[in-house]
Amino acid sequence: MASKIKNGDTVLFIGDSITDCGRRDNARPYGNGYVSLFTDLMALREPRKAITVINRGIGGNTVNDLRGRWHDDVITHAPQWLSIKIGINDLHQTLFQDVDGLDPESFEIVYDGLLGQVRKELPTTKILLIDPFYMSTDPRDDSMRGRVRRLLPEYAAAIKRLAGMYKCRHVETQAMFDKLLKHHRPDRFGVEPVHPQTIGHLAIAEAVYAALS
Repeated sequence: MASKIKNGDTVLFIGDSITDCGRRDNARPYGNGYVSLFTDLMALREPRKAITVINRGIGGNTVNDLRGRWHDDVITHAPQWLSIKIGINDLHQTLFQDVDGLDPESFEIVYDGLLGQVRKELPTTKILLIDPFYMSTDPRDDSMRGRVRRLLPEYAAAIKRLAGMYKCRHVETQAMFDKLLKHHRPDRFGVEPVHPQTIGHLAIAEAVYAALS
């Protein structure tokens, strides 16, 4: 099924390192992750559509970082489609770092403000929310990976509530990877749980394309 993206539309992706993926360095302008693969999928599946893809991911970003650059990196571009993938750095800071990370409730409040600004200033922009994910099956409560997996559903639940509130399209990436991890080891998709290898990015790109179709 073809995507709902129209000829001439702009699709803007914003988020953390998984979206960035070198787009500010030697992999300009799309990076070498799911944004680039999504662009390739559009060219292959819908070659008659000439669209503009903008990558505004920055490695290490939290939802507060997005708030700090939201006007310049999102509002001024006035995209027809906006994809947001954020949350894993908020979770990591909350659990492990001596900084003021945003717990799930605070994360939801800030995220709500960003989406509200889009609805107010860009009322026709269609929004896709992509969940944070963690490619691990570690069940132990006393391990770092187990603690991340235990807290992650609270961030995902916040995003699901916001997706319903603002009628956003939604990619539940953790559920997607959990299905894959029933058949493959986690290192098939990433050398560590946060950053995917090409096959992991391809899975995200496919899910994004399906969500926009």
